[in-house]
Amino acid sequence: MANISTAHPHAWLPALSAVSPEIRDWLQYRGSLTRRIQERCAQFYVEPVFQELAHVYGDEWIKMKLRPHELALVREVYLYCCDKPVVFAHSIVPHKDLRGAWRTLNGLGNRSLGSMLFTNPRVRRTPLEFKKVSSGHFLYDRAVLRLTDSPSHLWARRSLFTLQGQSILVTEVFLPDILNLTL
Repeated sequence: MANISTAHPHAWLPALSAVSPEIRDWLQYRGSLTRRIQERCAQFYVEPVFQELAHVYGDEWIKMKLRPHELALVREVYLYCCDKPVVFAHSIVPHKDLRGAWRTLNGLGNRSLGSMLFTNPRVRRTPLEFKKVSSGHFLYDRAVLRLTDSPSHLWARRSLFTLQGQSILVTEVFLPDILNLTL
């Protein structure tokens, strides 16, 4: 495992450093992020913004053990509290797995993926990985599309969820208004 202080600057990290306690608590939470936001929000909703077969970005194809040009279902949504986006979620599942464990993903619509992942006791989650993203990184550039002001950086986390030997990679980018939800 790479030493965090000497890790490649574009690497996903297994632990957090130099993060405020407020955002750290959100980033390290391993339960249902949807449920946690709903508990702190009078009006929660999911806005799907992209869902189709596509090529995956950067190191995602390596993480998912895909061939470089293999297609996957890419789903992107914003999680809202009232009228403020608080999380941008980017998920990928290999095309071949849409007939297997993740076949119900196509029918999620405006429901959160968490409603499916955290209600099935057979779904297993890998340890979280973390990354600070800024302008020029695809996650940052996609996440800030619904923001009126773009911060200098955003924190993201990702992990694999596995069911019946098939995985889905879920990445969540935490938007500034997440800090307005009291813990």
